[in-house]
Amino acid sequence: MRIRFSFRGLSSLPYPPPNWRITGKIFTTQLSLLQDGSLTFRFFSSSPTSRSANPKQCSFTVSYLINSCGLSPDSALSASQKLHLVTPERPDSILALLRNYGITDTQLPKLIRVFPTLLLTDPEKTLLPKLEFFNSKPFSRADLGRILSSCPMILSRSLDNQIIPCYNFFKSILHLDNRVVSAIKRSPRIFLEDVNKNIVPNITALQEIGVPESSIVFLITYYPIVVQLKHDRFGETVKEVMEMGFDPLTVVFIKAIQVFAGMSKSTWEQKMEVYRRWGWSNDEIVLLFRAFPACMSLSEKKIMSTMDFLVNKMGWKLNEITRFPISLGFNLEKRIIPRCWVGKVLMLKGLVKKDLSLGAFLRYTESKFLDRFVIKYQNHIPQLLNLYKGEVGVLELGFASEEIGGIKQL
Repeated sequence: MRIRFSFRGLSSLPYPPPNWRITGKIFTTQLSLLQDGSLTFRFFSSSPTSRSANPKQCSFTVSYLINSCGLSPDSALSASQKLHLVTPERPDSILALLRNYGITDTQLPKLIRVFPTLLLTDPEKTLLPKLEFFNSKPFSRADLGRILSSCPMILSRSLDNQIIPCYNFFKSILHLDNRVVSAIKRSPRIFLEDVNKNIVPNITALQEIGVPESSIVFLITYYPIVVQLKHDRFGETVKEVMEMGFDPLTVVFIKAIQVFAGMSKSTWEQKMEVYRRWGWSNDEIVLLFRAFPACMSLSEKKIMSTMDFLVNKMGWKLNEITRFPISLGFNLEKRIIPRCWVGKVLMLKGLVKKDLSLGAFLRYTESKFLDRFVIKYQNHIPQLLNLYKGEVGVLELGFASEEIGGIKQL
């Protein structure tokens, strides 16, 4: 658009701003002085995004994302840059399908925020076959809702070229649908992987060093994210685990790989330092790790609080903990503390051997522990169950502080 003005002095002319924004468009002005003494304004319009859109259309899209999909105004505005809705019929059908297959109103906003163009797909030809495929497998509605909301881009993948071949690949290794479902629930991003890029080479690397099929099945079922590591990183992890003396024929080898795969070298050294504070040497810590790999996955707070109770309050020696390292992984408040207090009281009363191991009190299931160490001795100590439940302390049972060897009360 061009507007022509005559002028006598530039100082008397109202100069327009270089950029005007009207209803979502940017208007840029260009001022030119012609030879005949007139000014020419040129206005250039452009959209702030690569696609121009009808203001009413944009308004409807944002409104729909907020009111029907549960997005926040900011998220809706951002998502509206990727799609423009004209009528509600198709997106309504999409939302109805998603809800019918387990997506809750809480999960829906996350799914649409990550994958807004899902609302443009054909509900019958594109979306429904994918949902029906998942529904044909042993996923519960809750499972499917969690999987799709945590990894919405699964629904962007081709059913025939990606989803089905990927599922069948894992089924060929894990054999059972329930195992495949377990793996997918733990790492839904499996469906986004090209299995030939890292997963197949990683599995082959394990087979070449003699890892049995049962261990590979265990790894993929419970730690599927590990086999998705880049092949170079996976190879380094396997090498480090073998150098620490783990036997590839055992399932502990797989657990060690899982711990190493999720830990940087600096984090490993930090955990080593935590155990060194309690008197363990580097070699002893490695022995602890070989017996119970998960000990290096515990938080510093968990390690320190558990060791403080076992060593300082209960008086257990480091070698006793080394013989039963899994004790470090048990819940302190719910398992370690109540069982150890029961065990200490039984020892003080002479009802069990004083050299009974730490594992004797911690290894049993809840029902077996109650039968073996609580119910069995209630006639001798009527409040033993109350002690176990944390309703009374050791001193309240009539023991003198010196009688219990100076054990600190919690």
